[in-house]
Amino acid sequence: MKIAFRTHDLGVKGAAAAVEKCKQCGIDAVQLVAYKFIDEIPYRPSALTAEAALELGRALKDNGITVGLIGAYFNPVHSNKQKVADCKAVFKDYLKYSSLLGCNIVGSETGSFNDDKWTYNPLNRTEEALQTVISTFQELADYAKSVGAYIGMEGAAGHVCYDVKTLKRAIDGVNRDNIKVIFDIYNYLDMSNHADYLKILDEGLKTFAGKIVVFHLKDYVLEEGKIKQVVPGKGLFDYPAILSKIKAYDKDAVLVLEGTTGENIVPCTEFIKKLWAQV
Repeated sequence: MKIAFRTHDLGVKGAAAAVEKCKQCGIDAVQLVAYKFIDEIPYRPSALTAEAALELGRALKDNGITVGLIGAYFNPVHSNKQKVADCKAVFKDYLKYSSLLGCNIVGSETGSFNDDKWTYNPLNRTEEALQTVISTFQELADYAKSVGAYIGMEGAAGHVCYDVKTLKRAIDGVNRDNIKVIFDIYNYLDMSNHADYLKILDEGLKTFAGKIVVFHLKDYVLEEGKIKQVVPGKGLFDYPAILSKIKAYDKDAVLVLEGTTGENIVPCTEFIKKLWAQV
């Protein structure tokens, strides 16, 4: 098992500072989102070069930091088609140089018709939306195969792939053997189903058996009739039960504490490590 953090959750800028932060906090794995913590690699086509990827990947590897996932998230159903085209180009850049960065899996969610808000829109749950996602990821999967890479797809309640079944439909529709899954229980929750989170986890583990490459770990509380994200161990999740199920699925799982930052990094890491050893 590896506990990982998104590079931009470390609260620093640049590869050297990120490496130092990892050393300080005892972190040996990351979800790499280069454009969110390295100003010299903005999110635009051709911004990531072979040289930059090699330098970044080497800085992490030489310091014993593994990359569990490369993030290049974008909205495939955004109304601005030029923006979608640019985002696909960026995604392909990350696929092309993924091996230099230290990981052969590049991930994204499935987007929303609310454009940059990435929130629920009734159009998200239409067949048109799903088919757009399928065709987009078919294109990306074909390119990924040509460069020896994989794609991680992630569902979320407010997005086109809003539950396990819809993400499964999308993956079946893409119908490529280099599609993997990023699984985040919290992402699938809303006020109608949050009490069923263990059932959703069971459904995901069964549905995506052998395909899940990363688990995102969060927690939640209910506040003013809404779900609010908090760090693992500070909310309503039964973490012994969650980790027990994940460990039974994959004892070598990559657990990304997504959104855990600052003073919470070390205690959350210790919390997960201790529970993992007990379950």
